[in-house]
Amino acid sequence: MKCETKIVARYAETDQMGIIHHSVYPIWFEAARTEFIKLSGITYTQLEQQGVMLPLASLTCQYYRPVHYEDEVTIITETEKLSYAKIIFHYRVMLNGELMAEGSTTHGFVNSATFKPVNLKKLMPDFYTALQASVEA
Repeated sequence: MKCETKIVARYAETDQMGIIHHSVYPIWFEAARTEFIKLSGITYTQLEQQGVMLPLASLTCQYYRPVHYEDEVTIITETEKLSYAKIIFHYRVMLNGELMAEGSTTHGFVNSATFKPVNLKKLMPDFYTALQASVEA
């Protein structure tokens, strides 16, 4: 499964050079990941209400071309890898069909009360199956 999230670059996100600041991309990744999770059949809020959180373990981002104020980008989010205990998302920031930046985030599945790792397949089999299908799509 692939999720496409549209974002219009805001003036507040630009730096002195008039381009989107590098620190904004992880925020865009989060917005895109939230949409991806929704497409998988559950919201982040529902996930947390069921006792599961996805803390960030690592983040990468490669910048290829600048994005400017009012550019409308599409962030393509896909599952790169899934195990019972963690998930890796891959993001591509596209503008008019051109790759502007790409990155990934790695998240663990943890119990929201204890922050100890959980086996998502056992705890939420339907959600795990939906995520597994996204890897294979």
